[in-house]
Amino acid sequence: QGQLVESGGGSVQAGGSLRLSCVVSGYAYNTYSMGWFRQAPGKEREGVAGIGSDGSTTYADSVKGRFTISKDTAQNILYLQMNSLKPEDTAMYYCALAPYISSATVNRYVYNYWGRGTQVTVSS
Repeated sequence: QGQLVESGGGSVQAGGSLRLSCVVSGYAYNTYSMGWFRQAPGKEREGVAGIGSDGSTTYADSVKGRFTISKDTAQNILYLQMNSLKPEDTAMYYCALAPYISSATVNRYVYNYWGRGTQVTVSS
């Protein structure tokens, strides 16, 4: 049974930084992409950043230059480094896995597996 477990969320002031982690276990796909998504109350879930098994990365325009997605393949951990945080970044953040997808994508409809999320709150 596969699992995605996020951690690292918290409350910070605007301009601060957080690093989210997602421990991946129990999946046996040779090719897959991973991504970070977020959902604020009353809003749809949106893609934040994705990383492909081919090493490619992609970001939402709203986070480009501020967020960095990376992964430790040996440890099976996905990261999201978030700098220069803004109040509009406040949301529940989820990591997700898309089997058989080699290139980075933030299209949530190709992601089959999701973690339970970690809350990020940015105050002004």
